[in-house]
Amino acid sequence: MQTTISRRGQTVVPAAIRKRHHLLDGDRLVWVDDGESIKIVPIPADPIRALKGIAKGERSVQELMKYRRKERARER
Repeated sequence: MQTTISRRGQTVVPAAIRKRHHLLDGDRLVWVDDGESIKIVPIPADPIRALKGIAKGERSVQELMKYRRKERARER
């Protein structure tokens, strides 16, 4: 998909992308410039709520403890 930048520096987020990412009027976007490319990342209205359940079923604490035990054993 392509868009054009206006004289005022504005562009349009294509409808298909707005729909896929549930972007609504007033939502905020962050522009990330790594020097080679530009990424546009939506900011959720409630970032805490957006993260809820993201690691569900991952057993994150158990995996972290397992990793720490391995690292501790290697240091000895």
